[in-house]
Amino acid sequence: MTSDVTRLSAAAQGALLRSSEISSVELTQAHLDRIAAVEPAINAFLHVSATEALEQAAAVDARRAAGEQLHELAGVPIAVKDIVVTKGIPTTAASKILEGWVPPYDATVVERIKGVGLPILGKTNLDEFAMGSSTEHSAYGITHNPWDLERIPGGSGGGSAAAVGAFEAPLAIGTDTGGSIRQPASVTGTVGVKPTYGAISRYGLIAMASSLDQAGPVTRTVLDSALLQEVLGGHDRRDSTSIPEPLPSVVAAARRGALGDLSGLRVGVVKELNGDGYQPGVRASFESSLELLRAAGAEVVEVSCPNFGYALGAYYLIMPSEASSNLAKFDGMRFGLRVEPGSGPVTAERVMAATRGAGFGDEVKRRIILGTYALSAGYYDAYYGSAQKVRTLIQRDFDAAFAKTDVLVSPTTPTTAFRLGEKLDDPLAMYLNDVATIPANLAGVPGLSLPSGLSDDGLPVGFQILAPAKSDDRLYLVGAALEAALENSWGGPLLAQAPELEVAR
Repeated sequence: MTSDVTRLSAAAQGALLRSSEISSVELTQAHLDRIAAVEPAINAFLHVSATEALEQAAAVDARRAAGEQLHELAGVPIAVKDIVVTKGIPTTAASKILEGWVPPYDATVVERIKGVGLPILGKTNLDEFAMGSSTEHSAYGITHNPWDLERIPGGSGGGSAAAVGAFEAPLAIGTDTGGSIRQPASVTGTVGVKPTYGAISRYGLIAMASSLDQAGPVTRTVLDSALLQEVLGGHDRRDSTSIPEPLPSVVAAARRGALGDLSGLRVGVVKELNGDGYQPGVRASFESSLELLRAAGAEVVEVSCPNFGYALGAYYLIMPSEASSNLAKFDGMRFGLRVEPGSGPVTAERVMAATRGAGFGDEVKRRIILGTYALSAGYYDAYYGSAQKVRTLIQRDFDAAFAKTDVLVSPTTPTTAFRLGEKLDDPLAMYLNDVATIPANLAGVPGLSLPSGLSDDGLPVGFQILAPAKSDDRLYLVGAALEAALENSWGGPLLAQAPELEVAR
């Protein structure tokens, strides 16, 4: 059982635990064994917390043996993106400036997964401070795509997506600022969800852009994402942006959607997110998925969101501006790396300059410089202020589109996974990977990416679903229905078609 159990969905693993066919310790050990076998090739993890994970698993087994009523995922292990604070486990944000930092507290999402008994396998790799689309900007090495080790796993959360796609973890937590959950999911054949802004607490996330960042699930099925989102979600008084009221049940929606009936549902195809620049195989997969939605009873119509064309420009002013402000705290004075100047007087200004120069990578420095410039006197209104006005126009586009439809859909990314190093010297080309995912972050609406097939290059393609704010259940209703139809046509999950990795002996 343990040799194959890592390939099961989290829900299926939970069922085995409840029926006592396997213990959480055995299940966790199976995943730790898988990590040891494939990590030399993948590099999805920055830290593996084997001892802690097995201790947490043993505690869940004891609770179950004592007859305690547990969550249906209790005992299923999970990986956590290394931008989420974890008490007693190193948290680096993949940056040299936080190398070796061990937080004294847990993020709210970590408290909640511990509360239901999900053993934490470790911390996953990312682009430094979540700045990137390929996980090539980590200070601790690149992560590889399990489908093709010479290709990127997406970013910034490529570590979480690669871990789930390589069967190292059945569940993972990611964060999404402009697509950092959905884009990696798209290129690794996994499911990734950016919930409504405020649906999951941001307390304990190392902030990059506070008005855009959102934690969410990375899994192998739509139901698994729904189960994890309900664990992570809910009001948190420590986060002033946390939504105070309960949202509709996403688990119930996923289970209803799996029945395959979308009669009466209106699906809007965003014209601006399905045009020039999209790989032919990506568009073909998208069109095939639309036909499956029609066959399930949905009405598919085209809608226009004209201001989406300005989303990329607005995002790359707002995000660096907020990042510049948030990263000012890393000054070599209070925690993390401290570098003193090699000669001359040791002043606060010179220590700060030396520390930030040595501790931050090129992409982080680029965005800090952009953001500082955009916020500077004389340029604030022309850049940051104007970008916020565009953000309002994008929100109005969403409102107008949702007045005519229940959900909006598009390809998640314009292309499949590109080759490692292909776009490192061209930041603008790298930024264009997020063209379809960024509008949701600017408006605060939820988005889900699920695998819709393979392109003509044999690599996974993602299908994106967007819903109105606080209507995350619609994502899961449509996503589960499409997933069921796709898997019926494939004869099983898409990840079953992934090439077998060479494992360490």
